[in-house]
Amino acid sequence: MNILYEEDGSFKVGSIMSDNTTSLQIESLSGKRSKIKAANVMLRFTQPPLSEFMAQAELIASGIEVDFLWECCPPEEFGFEQIAAEYFGHEPNSLEAAAALMRLHSAPIYFHKKGKGRYRAAPPDVLKAALAGAERKRLQLELQARFVEQLCRFELPPEFADKLAQLLYKPDRNTIEVKALEDACAQTHLSSAHLLHQCGAIPNTHDYHFQKFLHEHFPKGTGFPPLELATWEPLPVADVSAFSIDDATTTEIDDAFSVTSLENGNWRVGVHIAAPALGMPRDSAADQVAASRLSTVYMPGNKITMLPNSVVEAFTLSADRTCPALSMYIEVEAETLAILSYTSRVEQVHIAANLRHDTLEPLFNEETLAAGKLDYAYAPELALLWKLSQKLELARGKPSDNSTQQLDYNFHVENDRITISNRRRGSPIDKVVSELMILVNSEWGKHIAEHGFVAIYRTQQNGKVKMSTVAAPHQGLGVAQYMWSSSPLRRYVDLLNQRQIIAMLRDEEAVYPKNDTALYAAMRDFDTMYSVYNDFQRQMERYWCLRWLQQEKIEEVEATLIRENLVRLADIPLIFRAHSLPELPAGSRVRLGIGMIDLLDLEVQTRHIETLTQPEPAEENAC
Repeated sequence: MNILYEEDGSFKVGSIMSDNTTSLQIESLSGKRSKIKAANVMLRFTQPPLSEFMAQAELIASGIEVDFLWECCPPEEFGFEQIAAEYFGHEPNSLEAAAALMRLHSAPIYFHKKGKGRYRAAPPDVLKAALAGAERKRLQLELQARFVEQLCRFELPPEFADKLAQLLYKPDRNTIEVKALEDACAQTHLSSAHLLHQCGAIPNTHDYHFQKFLHEHFPKGTGFPPLELATWEPLPVADVSAFSIDDATTTEIDDAFSVTSLENGNWRVGVHIAAPALGMPRDSAADQVAASRLSTVYMPGNKITMLPNSVVEAFTLSADRTCPALSMYIEVEAETLAILSYTSRVEQVHIAANLRHDTLEPLFNEETLAAGKLDYAYAPELALLWKLSQKLELARGKPSDNSTQQLDYNFHVENDRITISNRRRGSPIDKVVSELMILVNSEWGKHIAEHGFVAIYRTQQNGKVKMSTVAAPHQGLGVAQYMWSSSPLRRYVDLLNQRQIIAMLRDEEAVYPKNDTALYAAMRDFDTMYSVYNDFQRQMERYWCLRWLQQEKIEEVEATLIRENLVRLADIPLIFRAHSLPELPAGSRVRLGIGMIDLLDLEVQTRHIETLTQPEPAEENAC
């Protein structure tokens, strides 16, 4: 005796070895023996032979018209043998019963399974809807197959044209476009970005990276709503004439300096910080915009400002204007430049000039200072500030020798062409600005803490830098406390801290009292987004470094081995892995051949040409 039984949703046949009422021992065509439940047996048969049964039953099933079979079904639940008798018009033999079972089982849209071998015909309205859905699915699968075929030929389906942003930056895996793209990627062994690039959907690789960043962090765009600034009370006008020192592309000019000779023979150095906090009270519309952005985003050739141009223009320290400012005046002794006192006030300051790095540095540098060349605008003031900055640096416990200082790189993009220049960090321009900023940020942080106000500080202890509302040392800078307050047009933390400083100077209540949740939220959010923005800036600098290699048609480069196969190029700030390097000690200089450059993954392939130098081995200590 043979049986047809159901197992794991499919039908199988076997011969009975033993029947134990509730279970059977059977042997399959392959000779494998197994135990099955009696409840899973659909029918028993002797003819045709076991080896021919399934093929003959499937042949008969293929000739059964599903629509006619459905019409033969009663409205109530039925068994497969019952409907087989109805369909064939006589008591079915084993093959006919098996064929009816297989046809019922293969058409779940028409026949809803209710148990082992039992079904119920789908109601007409349910069947109609199910058939319509099946047809839609069939058409979608055909369309998806066409998409895959076109993509594999590196042709962009016309239907993809208005969905590229979604496909690249926020794919919805429930759509047939994304399903087709994933299938094509698997077949071509390419990422979605590379495949779409091959199809001509990414004509500009720079825009790909930029738009990816915008979709993730600026989904509503980079525009600003109309904003109105609050009015503030009239401010006294300072009796100084100040100048700023910035890069040529800087529009958010946060800081300026003044130098005044006092009647007692001493000098009064003024550090003047733009004061947008005056027109942007806490929780105002402008404040909410700044709090949502948290910082200006920088990248070569472009930036996304924290504040709209109208607000920047109202407070930036532009030349030939008298601007609201938060000023700190430092009185220094004429000969020794020892600091005698600090005075801070909110006032208006006349900005006489905006000095720019590219024109100032050839005039104001270590060589011209050593030669005593002071034949340029603000030369005496800059010379004094240079001497003061050296003294401030020494007071922080930092060496004044800049021979080992790193290089800073400037990226200039114009008409899609990149220029990368470098300048040694720690030049007189850098040192004057950085030392005076460290001084005011440290002193205002001290005064705020002594006054009992909270603020957001940058601390560094045991090599770890973090944000804190408690004044604590910054070991890297060598100061007892350090708060960001000198860039309120570009960083939200500075704007927040400026509100606290102004309230302190005016003997008002703190804008942010102790344990204010808004303070902690701003600190947390800023720390997160500032890291994101910096990572994006580094990513885009890497992109333009690779573009520079292509633009200049560079075929060979010199690099220094950092560790393992990680190298740093000599001429541009590009770090990558050179997988062809032999085993070399860190510090080795090598020459590499430039291979394929991938502007989507931001990688470059290289080959090792020669090893130029290796570091001398360290001398062993004498025993």
